[in-house]
This record gives sequence, C-alpha cells and structure tokens, in this order.
Amino acid sequence: MARRNPHKDGPLDVAADFWPSCGYRHLRVTPTGHLALTDDFLRLDLLRPELAPIPQSCDAELTLHDRMLSAPRRDVDDAEIDAIVDADVRENVRIWLRFRDRLLTSDTIESAYAGMFQGDGVDVAPVFVHRLTQVIVRHLLGRTREDADPLAARMAELLFRRARISVLDDGAVMAADDETVDRYATDGGFGSIGELLRKQQVTTRQVDLDVIDRDNADNYWSRDERFDTAVSLNRGRPGLDALCRILERWVHHFHDVSTTIKPQREIDDKKWVWHVGLDADASGILNDLYNKVDVDADTLGRLLCLFQLDFVNPADMREQIRGRPIYLAMAMDASSRLRLKPQNLIMNLPLARV
Repeated sequence: MARRNPHKDGPLDVAADFWPSCGYRHLRVTPTGHLALTDDFLRLDLLRPELAPIPQSCDAELTLHDRMLSAPRRDVDDAEIDAIVDADVRENVRIWLRFRDRLLTSDTIESAYAGMFQGDGVDVAPVFVHRLTQVIVRHLLGRTREDADPLAARMAELLFRRARISVLDDGAVMAADDETVDRYATDGGFGSIGELLRKQQVTTRQVDLDVIDRDNADNYWSRDERFDTAVSLNRGRPGLDALCRILERWVHHFHDVSTTIKPQREIDDKKWVWHVGLDADASGILNDLYNKVDVDADTLGRLLCLFQLDFVNPADMREQIRGRPIYLAMAMDASSRLRLKPQNLIMNLPLARV
C-alpha cells in the first residue's frame, strides 16, 4: 500500500469525506503533517447526546451550553457547573472540560493523545480516547475517499472500535463490530454477520455480501459509518496485510521512523528480546511466553495474529538490541472480543532516543 499524501491545502468536500462524524474535516493540518485543534472540532463534542441539552434541561444548563458553543475555549467557573440541576450533566461537563483542557494545552491532537498515556494513567473517558484514535487514523488513511484504500479503512476500525471474533470450523477467523452485533441481536434485525457472530453455525460463503475483502472493498464507502461489515483476520488474507500497513503508518506518524510489519505463524527465535501486545490479553500471553510460563491451551487459543516488526533503519532502535525483530500480537479475550490498544506502539517500542 503506497503512502498517500493527506496534507493537501483547502477545505475538504463533505461528499468526499468518510467517517464524517469524527470531525476530521474540522481540524487543521500543520506544516509537519499533524493535526491542530479548532473551535468547530470542540463544538462537535458539545452536540453529543451526553452534553447536548434536552427539553427538560434547566436554565443554567442551557445558558452554559450556549456560552460554550459560542466560545468553546472559554474558562468555565465551578459556579456555572454547580448551578446545573442534573447531577449527571454536571459530571459530563466536568469530564468534557478535563478532556478539552488536555487538547488546549497541547500543540497538536497527536501530542494530546500521546500525553493521555503518560504519568499516572488515563484520566479522560474512553469515548474521547477512541475519538482521537479515530480522527488520527482517519488522517493517515488519506484526505478523501479517492485517496484512501477502503479495505484499509475497514481494518482501521479495529483501532478504535471493539470487535466480536468468531473462529469457524474451517479455520476462518472473522471480526465484526461488537456494538453492531449487539444491536442487531437486540432489535431483531439480524443479517448474515449477526448470525455468524452470534451462533457461529454458518459458513463464510453465507456471509459474502457482508464480508469486506479486496474484490468488493469499494462497497465500504456506502456504509462507512454503519460499522456493519465483517473482515477476515486470517494470515494471507488482504485484510491482515492492510492492517499491517496501517500500523506502519501509525508508528511513522508518531515516531518518524520507518518499519515493516508482517504476519508470522509463530515466534521461533532463541534470541527473542522484545515484544509488544496490541491489546491487554495479547500483552499477558506474550509476557508469559517470553518468561517461559506455562500457558494453557485455551488461553493460547485466543491468540489471533502474530506479527514481526523490523526497523528499516536499525539505528532507530536502542543500541543493545539493534537489528533484532520486535514481535507483536493481538488476542481476543475470554468472551471472544478484541479491543486493540494502538497506543502501545507509541509507548512501548525500543526507540534509540528513549
């Protein structure tokens, strides 16, 4: 997948946008290719259901919301929040202001994002972490639909949305959006994806219309925010290759180093020196394998994919392990769900400058 330039000047045509609700078109691109905050980006949050007023909202809530919409960077006094009758609204406002202040005190969206994982731990709501993940990976995919690879866009959903995993009898490993599967199960609107993921009793042939692959990838653009397609995570399938390219771009964007990432069948390395789990379960499994702790078959069976990351320029690595491969993995949890943590590739790579 050739790296495309997402940094063209000029406003983004709404019709050419994808994932429009993430607000990418409201951000500015800096000369270094990173993202700069705008008032319109902040206003999108104020229109979310958690913050937007409802007919029952009190006068204090309506007044404060109007003031923040007018000037989303303004200081907000405690007294303005305390005057709101609804306790949940008061808490939601405070949570959002804490997130907003992180953005305001950072040079770029990327620096605010990376800063969330430093220190004593993440102090903002997960929804905001996932929103920034989405808008950053949206930037990496390309400025418009014409620039972007639709299969890569579908695989990139894994970076900011939880997936439900199904391992079929024929060895096919399928991922679909967890929230969508639950919604279909609740409202009775099951399509072939829901049936696959819920019952795990159908074959991949029966879900071809809902599975995004290379030959039908352009279908993604007509449903990019429905999150209602399945993808294969099997080694050798084009989706996994597309995910590798996204992760390479992610590493380059944050660290300005070039890497190659490729799927592996196993780790057969007597000089295994470094690994990074792409989710909490994979981190635990890799740690146990590295430390030669016995891992039971059920736990090991939750490993979905192994990868090898190599630095194109070995000098970008710590001197002590320079030239050695870095192993990555992703795994589903005990309830067959996958929640990637792309921030692990920001915080845990053995960079020379660290």
